[in-house]
Amino acid sequence: MLKQSIHARKPSNVAELKQFFVAAKDHAGGNEKLVKLMPGLTVYGGDVRVGALTQKVTHHNTFKVGSLNVKCLSMPCHTSGHICYFVTKENSTEPPAVFTGDTLFVAGCGKFFEGTADEMYKALIEVLGRLPPETRVYCGHEYTINNLKFTRHVEPNNEAIQKKLTWAKEKYVNREPTIPSTVEDEFTFNPFMRVRYREVSTRACWDQ
Repeated sequence: MLKQSIHARKPSNVAELKQFFVAAKDHAGGNEKLVKLMPGLTVYGGDVRVGALTQKVTHHNTFKVGSLNVKCLSMPCHTSGHICYFVTKENSTEPPAVFTGDTLFVAGCGKFFEGTADEMYKALIEVLGRLPPETRVYCGHEYTINNLKFTRHVEPNNEAIQKKLTWAKEKYVNREPTIPSTVEDEFTFNPFMRVRYREVSTRACWDQ
């Protein structure tokens, strides 16, 4: 389908893909084929294992994509070269956005395939958690309902969790996405963003 679209005559109102940002090596399937179909495409990523990588990025590298400003945030843990992308636009009333790949999900976080709990804590609390509260969170997978069921187990008396779960189920029935979230919202129901709260840390000790 993509190949047919690329070789078809381009409509005048369709944007041309010139830059491609990859969060993690396991989100890079098909990169080589895409680059062959679209010569000159720049593929950004923080891991040399990213397929068809043309520009390796590191923490706090910045780029311009049209009128958008992109800042790279190094998030080693799920994979050692994982990168999140923080996007802002000057003189805009729209809130900023962060593309979190497999680091932060709605009400959850990624598995520690190549990192430690300390690294994930730093990523979630010390980096993502310090972004503007209104920042929209676009994650790489939509595990929202299952994540919220787990969070309800961790904090059964947290009304924000039950409210979000009810909302997410309604979205699912209506075939609507539960993404994006916001940094501010994640601090109300995501247990991995709430590890400093006594209820969460106490429950974690019980489960161990």
